[in-house]
Amino acid sequence: MAILTAAFELTRDEGYRNLTIEGIAARAGVGKQTVYRWWPTKADVLLEALATKAQLRVSVADRGAYRDELDEFLRDSFTLLAIPGVTPALRSLMAESQFDPQFALRFRDGFLDKRRAALTEIVARARARGDAPEQMSDDLIADLVFGTIWCRILATDRALDETDLAVLRDLVDPAHIPADRRL
Repeated sequence: MAILTAAFELTRDEGYRNLTIEGIAARAGVGKQTVYRWWPTKADVLLEALATKAQLRVSVADRGAYRDELDEFLRDSFTLLAIPGVTPALRSLMAESQFDPQFALRFRDGFLDKRRAALTEIVARARARGDAPEQMSDDLIADLVFGTIWCRILATDRALDETDLAVLRDLVDPAHIPADRRL
């Protein structure tokens, strides 16, 4: 865990371009060979650090209702992105994935697909209860949620807020929009 923490903190403090395996090892108090034993590149160390943060901080707990679980998932995701350093680190990993096809596969598998699977777990549970939107596929729900998140991460400097949460939630759960908010 010290290695993952070191990778994230160095990226936050000095930027991804200045991140090195040597720097990670020094900050974590381990040898460079220890880092290379587990991760082939600095991007892979940072990827695992961010995937671990997301897994620990974004709830997929059963709250008994799709809308409640979706609210918590979105709120936790937005809160994670507001942690200093997280959004720039994600931008860096996405950029890295555009230039390194092997890393792109690891990024998709180690982060993007895991985040989608977490949301799909919520939707599947809601479908079993009968309170998920019938007209939307799991993939479309994930595309709408993560398309919004990634667009905001990559194309703006605006944080996602409670208003965004409410609109996005209503978009992927239109059957439960309160009467006073319907068009």
